[in-house]
Amino acid sequence: MEIYTIFLIVMAVAAIVLLYFVGSALSLWIQALVSGARVGIFNIVFMRFRKVPPKMVVNSKIMAVKAGLDIDTDALESHFLAGGNVDRVIQSLIAADKANIELTFNRAAAIDLAGRDVLEAVQMSVNPKVIETPIVAAMAKDGIQLKAISRVTVRANIDRLVGGAGEETILARVGEGIVTTIGSAESHKHVLENPDTISKRVLEKGLDAGTAYEILSIDIADVDVGKNIGAELETDRAEADKKIAQAKAEERRAMAFAAEQEMRARVEEMRAKVVEAEATIPMAIAYAFKKGQLGVMDYYKMKNILADTQMRETIGTPEEREDQE
Repeated sequence: MEIYTIFLIVMAVAAIVLLYFVGSALSLWIQALVSGARVGIFNIVFMRFRKVPPKMVVNSKIMAVKAGLDIDTDALESHFLAGGNVDRVIQSLIAADKANIELTFNRAAAIDLAGRDVLEAVQMSVNPKVIETPIVAAMAKDGIQLKAISRVTVRANIDRLVGGAGEETILARVGEGIVTTIGSAESHKHVLENPDTISKRVLEKGLDAGTAYEILSIDIADVDVGKNIGAELETDRAEADKKIAQAKAEERRAMAFAAEQEMRARVEEMRAKVVEAEATIPMAIAYAFKKGQLGVMDYYKMKNILADTQMRETIGTPEEREDQE
């Protein structure tokens, strides 16, 4: 009796397991069969053991078959196990087929595994995207700064999605082209009068090379006049020249003041020597009297000469004395 009970329990568990694996697989198999998508029932059962969601694979297969695409079930499983988004790949293939865009499953899977949204790329191929650049400031040859904003219309290039540069590269190259075009203009007025020259010259450079996009058009949305950088530079240069001239003048003044001080020191030294020499005159006169080399009349003549000289100095004007000094 106990063996019979255990047998019933085992059979019940087996029936539940069989119902879990086969029951859901049977409904999916019938759904695929009715939809015209051939997916084997055992293949659906074994998907659970391979950790592949059968419902997702069957629905993707049905979606592809209804759109007229023949995609192998193993390819769907492989892409899921590689970490790809099967639904997005199938949707992108359907969109590309309806838009007459050549796109194979392998290429779509590669684009998806590369981290790009393959469905968005197909949509951008059909409906181009407009990218607005930030404000780009550049200076024309006349020194006037211009600030430009452009709108770049791009279309995804399916062949270059794997390994191609993104939107940041497009924006950087367009900004570089705007700066180069404005910088080569003789006058800012020419750019303001003909803003289309910017877009024409930028388009001629082939900025979409090596990117995942194809540039369709570049339109200048706005051009504003900025600072007069040339005048500011000239002002700064003049201010710098002024400071240099002032420094040189201060240096010359200091040298002149030092020379004057040196001259005054020499004059004071000479005056000291004169005073020292004058101090020896009385002694020399006394010595001359003692030796008989100087008489009384000679002494009085010398005194008269000194008195006459002192009188002349007294009569002279202060300006004359200053000039003499």
